[in-house]
Amino acid sequence: MDTLRGASLVGATLTTGLMAGLFFAYTCSVMPALKGADDRTFVDAMQRVNVAIVNGWFLLAFLGAAVLGVLAAFLHLGRAGFGWVLAGAVLYLAAIAVTAAVNIPLNNALDAAGDPAAITDLAAVRTRFETTWVPWNLVRTLTSTAGFACLAWALRV
Repeated sequence: MDTLRGASLVGATLTTGLMAGLFFAYTCSVMPALKGADDRTFVDAMQRVNVAIVNGWFLLAFLGAAVLGVLAAFLHLGRAGFGWVLAGAVLYLAAIAVTAAVNIPLNNALDAAGDPAAITDLAAVRTRFETTWVPWNLVRTLTSTAGFACLAWALRV
């Protein structure tokens, strides 16, 4: 049981850290870089990202962090570090909730807008997406990073 307990915590920490890093990369590089792009380039790039990101590696980390975090919390019940593991899992689950409630619907709406070459008001499509997606991505960055920190501290405890 100790091996499973430790492996689940290491796995949760690793995958949560990967997701925090992904969200952070969007916060500090991808979205600021695209901010300077014209509307067609922005919409086209984000539509392409929305397709490319749905792959096995991403899903393994995105869902794996949640599953391993919850498993690690369950296996640490009554043990040292339980509060840190639970906090880490809950914070990452908050990032998933934001993703499901805000970011994915915005991604879907952007994709549904169609081919950027055929969109009549690219500026409006971009604005509807960008003005909400960017700040909520920052929320995902902060919650998943805090979750990663809690899990890392749980490893120490």
